[in-house]
Amino acid sequence: MTFLDRRQFIRRTAVATTTGVLPYSAWSTPTGANEDIRMAVVGIRSKGRTHIKGFHEQTKGSRVVAVVDVDQTFLDRETAAFAERQEKIDTYRDVRQVLERDDIDAIVIATPNHTHSLIAIWACQAGKHVYVEKPVSHNVWEGRKLVEAARKYKRIVQTGTQARSDEGIMEAVEWIKSGNLGNVTHARGLCYKRRPSIGKVAAPTQLPDTIDYDLWCGPAQKKPLMRSRLHYDWHWVWDTGNGDLGNQGIHQMDIARWFTPHQTLAPRVMSIGGRVGYVDDGETANTQLIYHDYGPESIPIIFEVRGHPMKKDMEAMSNYKGVRIGNVIHCEGGYFNGGFAYDNDGNKVKQFAGDGGAKHRQNFIDAIRSGSPAVLNADILEGHISSALCHTANISHRLGSQLPPEDIRERIKDNASASETLDRMLEHLADNEIKANEEKLTLGPWLEMDGHNETFIGEWANKANPLLTREYRTPYIIPETI
Repeated sequence: MTFLDRRQFIRRTAVATTTGVLPYSAWSTPTGANEDIRMAVVGIRSKGRTHIKGFHEQTKGSRVVAVVDVDQTFLDRETAAFAERQEKIDTYRDVRQVLERDDIDAIVIATPNHTHSLIAIWACQAGKHVYVEKPVSHNVWEGRKLVEAARKYKRIVQTGTQARSDEGIMEAVEWIKSGNLGNVTHARGLCYKRRPSIGKVAAPTQLPDTIDYDLWCGPAQKKPLMRSRLHYDWHWVWDTGNGDLGNQGIHQMDIARWFTPHQTLAPRVMSIGGRVGYVDDGETANTQLIYHDYGPESIPIIFEVRGHPMKKDMEAMSNYKGVRIGNVIHCEGGYFNGGFAYDNDGNKVKQFAGDGGAKHRQNFIDAIRSGSPAVLNADILEGHISSALCHTANISHRLGSQLPPEDIRERIKDNASASETLDRMLEHLADNEIKANEEKLTLGPWLEMDGHNETFIGEWANKANPLLTREYRTPYIIPETI
């Protein structure tokens, strides 16, 4: 496709921004039952590379025919890998080129968070089905716009929360919801994952010629790179990432919500945490406690992030009830911790054998064949709500104030679950010789939300609502009207 064609794509998308009109004359022609779903993978450095193998070699009825990445290094790598198998792969730097191909049925998005929703919306408008990695959005507003796009253009859009296809967790959800351990009292997610310093630079980092930095920035403002590494460390900068809460934690947030009846954002949310233990170019919290309050008669969701090890100078991470990265679902008569259910005395009651969601990609292909989003295990609406819970918690953190630990304890003393979680967090920091009274944690405000309209209300609304979205950079703009 010529450069002029790409400009035409931008103009068509701009029309959709103001009118909501599909910028293509027709959707992709559905494939027959005996034909492969022809796929393009977008963002292939790491997770995308896994998807190439998963869809091309391990999923029945799908075939990867194109890959997209803004870094030529990874395109060259995949060209060589396909050539070794005597196969051909088409490569692109700009995703808009592959979206204009009529012979592409679906795309897989494994790019940095800040481009997930934009590319997915573009793909829906182009008549493509979408598998979008978690989190599905960089902010709440664009996630809802993606849901609207999926529904309007009648596209199958799967979220990359593969635990939704894990048969063991499916069984556990039904078993717990059937009351076998009594009522669920609170759902907890844990992300105890080592995150050392990313370093601190004194001047902008020079990018290699292999990277198209304008395309990489996309909707984010194009700023000099003020960290040593472009790839992956974008997770820890607000312009492009969402911290470990929106990175690893989105999986556990989604599972925690699955065990509850919650289909909207929480009426209240609060965060306690900070980036403590070192000073670097990262901005997001490496230690965090999140409390989603669904009301006195409902089930709260508590989340914990820890980036430091069990103790200073150790590699091992601490755990909570045997869980380092995963979930603990607290019930009246015991708890579930991922693979087992326990009674209140710690005795194993039942085991749930899972497969890690190995059939998640196949579920996506099967849903495309059926033409019904109801077949999906992780429909985009589920992905949006779980992603948005991460975003609203981070908004509380970003609006917070640094306080000494005794002041934070006093502010939350009436919340027993939050207080217990805070005490364990402070013990953890002490084990890492981090003095919380010197490197003060940030206490975020209790933010009130209208969960159905996904907007903040109350005294913090004027400060919190602008953080539900972002300032988009032309031409990488998500339409106001889908």
